Amino acid sequence: MKKTNPTFSFLLFFFSLTMSVVQASPWGGSTASDAVYKPQKVVYDVHVKSLKAMSGVLDRASYLSKITGADPFDSSIVLVLHGGEIPFFARDNYKKYKDLMHRAQSLVESEVLTIKMCQLAAEGHGYKPDQIHSFVQMVPMGDAEIIRLQNEENHAYMQ
Repeated sequence: MKKTNPTFSFLLFFFSLTMSVVQASPWGGSTASDAVYKPQKVVYDVHVKSLKAMSGVLDRASYLSKITGADPFDSSIVLVLHGGEIPFFARDNYKKYKDLMHRAQSLVESEVLTIKMCQLAAEGHGYKPDQIHSFVQMVPMGDAEIIRLQNEENHAYMQ
């Protein structure tokens, strides 16, 4: 039986370990870059089903406002609601979604964003305009409002 050199065995082991790391990630890690963003006009097409997803939409919109200067004169961030999130904004669900509603109302009050809701979709969920919190603006149709904001007010479309 032939004996293997311990140094050779170690080098072989080290080489195989190194190769498995290289094969798992041949390009290495990314680097962060600095960017300066100007104020923007954006409309978010919102149709989410979970509280977590709606909170995520508010997070994104709030952060976008922050990194673009949060200037209500030069920017506009509009959320158009027309999906499963509608019940979160119903007045009779206030206790259940209190934290989310306070956060949304605070963002609207600080002029960071505007929240609009499709009246047609709200009615599909069984809600009339007076059953939705007053900080939400009702529009006749969410899709039409998104198109109007894009075409007439130059808002970029986001989902």
